[in-house]
Amino acid sequence: MRIALVAHDRKKDDMVALATEFAPLLKQHTLMATGTTGGRLQAEVGLTVERLLSGPLGGDLQIGARLSVGEVDAVVFLRDPMTAQPHEPDINALVRACDVHDVPCATNVATARMLLGSITNARDKNRQ
Repeated sequence: MRIALVAHDRKKDDMVALATEFAPLLKQHTLMATGTTGGRLQAEVGLTVERLLSGPLGGDLQIGARLSVGEVDAVVFLRDPMTAQPHEPDINALVRACDVHDVPCATNVATARMLLGSITNARDKNRQ
């Protein structure tokens, strides 16, 4: 699967913790992430991640464009609902693209665990 990973500044620590928890699974898939998030996942978790632009510079839009042409299978976007984001229209466009193209999108740690857990379960079921 091709999985996009995005986290707002105050959620980057949560993304690193989540990626560490699911590292064995994530290492088996193609990962892309916005700039700073991708850098932290590479440095702190040891994942191979294609780093796109940072969110405010268009990284969210890059993921949305890929998603729109079938190049993204799942999105984990840990959003910070308590902090205004200067690129809010780009964030909304990415989440909307997930809805339009029927791509699973987790926007908090709880739903991310459910999404990544379902990928793990599907993989294990296919191995049986």
